[in-house]
Amino acid sequence: MENNREYTLFTTKPSSTDFLQKEIDTYDVLEKLNIQYSGVHHQEAMTIESLEEVDKFLGVRACKNLFLCNSQKNKFYLLIMPGDKKFVTKNLSKQINSARLSFANGSFMEELLNITPGSLSIFGLIFDQEHKVNLIIDKDALKEEYVGFHPCVNTTTLTIKTSDLTEKFLPYTGHVPAVVEI
Repeated sequence: MENNREYTLFTTKPSSTDFLQKEIDTYDVLEKLNIQYSGVHHQEAMTIESLEEVDKFLGVRACKNLFLCNSQKNKFYLLIMPGDKKFVTKNLSKQINSARLSFANGSFMEELLNITPGSLSIFGLIFDQEHKVNLIIDKDALKEEYVGFHPCVNTTTLTIKTSDLTEKFLPYTGHVPAVVEI
């Protein structure tokens, strides 16, 4: 957790060349889709809990993103849920009619979403052009006016309107979410 840190809010793509291409690609897609965003750069955040101060600054709770797979490791799922909810695999498996799910290996995350562990984000779906990842969203995450995600790196958090996520971003990627109740 970053205590007493001052953040600088930004609303346009950073002009520095010190950013990874996947982060720049995220900004480019958001701008192409005319999705307004606000963001802050921060220390590396490996867990949702480490974003507490960032969330307070942005006025939104970042979503928890979990990368899951079936036991055969041939079906992959990106689960988006409120950061304060507890994940119970049995409950989710039943709702999506799947055998028991487990956390997928980070190498699959990198291969399918171009994201390293700790940086998982719905924005990684821009790299899943073959739609190998199934999107699952907890209904409570969709109730918020704004949602927060990393732009494919865990040193920045962005907020966008939930309606822009569902009405612009997801149609662009072609991923239709299964809405569940965690």
